[in-house]
Amino acid sequence: MFKGLLGKKIGMTQIFDEDGVAIPITLIEAGPCFVTQVRNTKTDGYSAIQLGFGETRQKLLTGGQLGHLKRTKAGNLRYLREFRTKNPEVNEGDTITVEAFEAGERVDVVGTSKGKGFAGAMKRHGFGGGPITHGQSDRQRSVGSIGATTTPGRVFKGKKMPGRMGGDQVTAQNLKVVLIDAERNLIGVRGAIAGGKGSIVSIKEARKN
Repeated sequence: MFKGLLGKKIGMTQIFDEDGVAIPITLIEAGPCFVTQVRNTKTDGYSAIQLGFGETRQKLLTGGQLGHLKRTKAGNLRYLREFRTKNPEVNEGDTITVEAFEAGERVDVVGTSKGKGFAGAMKRHGFGGGPITHGQSDRQRSVGSIGATTTPGRVFKGKKMPGRMGGDQVTAQNLKVVLIDAERNLIGVRGAIAGGKGSIVSIKEARKN
């Protein structure tokens, strides 16, 4: 059975187990999600399921998007994501809720990390910085030498340097599901996930369970 959901991060809180130990959890408003497309190896070259989540106004969607969503009569969905799976076992138009998961299962949660803006190499990559003695007065937080003076006399692609920090896709792996609230479409996972409050996340079965 396919297990995957799109949701919105609500925030973090804590619950207590039977022994009174506090467990930090992240609450996610997940689903209901609608199956807007089922891809297969014969026609698309790979097997996947496309899920839609969140209502939006019709005028914010293009004609192509409206035509695509009209096939399943799922309404004007704002977010669409694909989940790779070998055995879909679902059809277009089906609805998936948090009841697809159970407490105690392990999941992977994919989110987009918070954008931090422009940052130096020490903050962005954890560089140690240069020495503060030996006549140096203005290079303490510099990256140091970034290339050779001889052949090849250039900076290689991928060099760790200052730049925009955050805004990357981050997967929190093997998180334990500790709370399922089907009435309010809530799922709680132990630990933290990437992104700020209100950000969109994908929940799927753990690959390294």
